[in-house]
Amino acid sequence: MAKQNIYDNEIFFEGYKKIRDNETNANNLFEKPALFSMMPDLNGKRVLDLGCGFGDHCKRFVEEGAEQVTGIDISEKMLQIAREENGDPRISYIHIPMEDIAQLNGQFDLVASSLALHYVEDFSDVVKSVYQLLRGGGIFLFSQENPLCTCHSGGDRWTRDENGNKIYVNLSNYGVEGERESVWFVDHVKKYHRTFSTIVNTLIETGFTIEKMMEPLPTEKLLEEYPEYQDLLHKPDFLLIKARKAEVGEI
Repeated sequence: MAKQNIYDNEIFFEGYKKIRDNETNANNLFEKPALFSMMPDLNGKRVLDLGCGFGDHCKRFVEEGAEQVTGIDISEKMLQIAREENGDPRISYIHIPMEDIAQLNGQFDLVASSLALHYVEDFSDVVKSVYQLLRGGGIFLFSQENPLCTCHSGGDRWTRDENGNKIYVNLSNYGVEGERESVWFVDHVKKYHRTFSTIVNTLIETGFTIEKMMEPLPTEKLLEEYPEYQDLLHKPDFLLIKARKAEVGEI
C-alpha cells in the first residue's frame, strides 16, 4: 500500500513551515496546550512520537524529564530540520512511516502523536502496533483533525450571511468513512475520515481504556485577542484522546 508523503513536496513543505512559523496558529493556541495538559509524568520515561515533524515535541519531552525519545516521520525534509533544530543525545529520529512501527525494537511508556493519524488509511493496524509497543500501564495520547473536519468532501465548508460572516458549518457525508482529497498548498492532499465511534471503538476493541477526550475551544479571553477563532465554537478543529493500556495482571 503506497503511503502518502506530501510533506516532502517542496511547495507543500514551504507552505506548511510558514504556518508553523506563525506563533498564533491554531496548533499553538489550541492543539498543543491541550495535548500537553493531558500528558502523563515523563520523568524517566521512554517516549515514541508518531509523525514527529520538526521534532518540537520530542525536545519538549526530554525537557520534561523523558529518559529516551524516539521520533519517527515519513518526511526526510522534516527530520532534517528536527535533527538540526531539536537534536539531543536522548532523542533518536528515524525515517519510517507510522504504518511500519511494528518493526521498532523496545517498549515505551508513552506513544504520542500530534495531528498525524488522519493521514493513515488503516487506523486499526496502527492502533494495534501502538498497543504492542506500550508497556503495561502505558499511555497512547494523540490529536487529530476533528471528524467534523475530516468528513468534508467538497464545496464551501460554511454558510455565510450577506456580509460574508460564517453563520454555521455545512456538514455532509459524516457517515461515509474513507479517503478525502483536499487542496492545501497543493492539490490531492489525502486524509482519511473516521467517525467518532469508529475511533473510540477501535481503541476499546484493541484493549485500551479511554481516560480523557478533548475538543479544545477558544476562551472568551482568547477571543478578545483573536476574534477570528470564533468559528471554532461551530466546529472544533481538533480531537484529542488519551488512552491507557492495562497493567499486567490488571482486570
